[in-house]
Amino acid sequence: MKIGFAAPVSGSWATVDNLALVAAKAEGLGYDSLWTFQRLLSPPDASWGEAYRAVLDPVATLGFLAARTSRIRIGVAVLNLPFFAPPLLAKQLATVDLLSGGRLDAGLGIGWSDEEYTAVGVDKRDRGKRAEEYLPLLRRFWTDEVVDHDGEFYRVPPTRMDPKPVQAGGPPILVGAGAEPALRRAGRLADGWVSSSRADLSSIGKSVRTIRTAAEEAGRDPAALRMVCRGAVRVRSARADRQPLTGTFEQIRADFADLAEQGVTELFVDLNFDPEIGSPDAGPAESMRRAEDALEAFAP
Repeated sequence: MKIGFAAPVSGSWATVDNLALVAAKAEGLGYDSLWTFQRLLSPPDASWGEAYRAVLDPVATLGFLAARTSRIRIGVAVLNLPFFAPPLLAKQLATVDLLSGGRLDAGLGIGWSDEEYTAVGVDKRDRGKRAEEYLPLLRRFWTDEVVDHDGEFYRVPPTRMDPKPVQAGGPPILVGAGAEPALRRAGRLADGWVSSSRADLSSIGKSVRTIRTAAEEAGRDPAALRMVCRGAVRVRSARADRQPLTGTFEQIRADFADLAEQGVTELFVDLNFDPEIGSPDAGPAESMRRAEDALEAFAP
């Protein structure tokens, strides 16, 4: 199982210096990937959680990470498709792929926040159907010489988009999903799947099997799909009654092995979802100290 690390993008530790330090250290320690995530807005009462109160833009951050690294892959888990017009997102991701030398992984979802949908002026209804049209269209911008599309949700007059991404066919698309229809969409249309911060990791194998079954039914090779787990790690003192990826370094390492047995092919350690680290109220120096300990402890 490949191991990645999430860049500091949420809370007080999300600074230029910390981004550069984590990127350099993760690459030097042999991590496979660096990750960002998207959150446009947050409620005034902070009821969505500390990780969502102050978040850097993921695409801009990917450009920064591309410039500060040379080997490690960079990814986003996830961008919400309906918040972008297809040619805009296609252009942004193609540019990051080009600037990184073909190292981008594109995690894409459909979002859940009513407030964000209202603020971007998009109807939340039929978002699954919208994604069914969106994903193939996105790839066409990356591969076709001329795109001419007239669909239910999107219309593109005959036009070109250049330059193309470095990676043949464009960056790998990883669908972020939890509901069964979306899991099956990942198996039919995407290069893999990425789990959410709220996924039940004790039964993640069930989601993996749903995706692989859908891929097989669509005539695709299920073994070729990537199964990426967002590891919302919380390093704490030893306890018997704990959730997966919460506990000591040794306990969390043992959880990695269990996730691999359930079919996870990649996992990235994400400290942004630890309220003691990824909060605007957390001490940035202490958050970074703990992050450096985690980088060393979980290095591949």
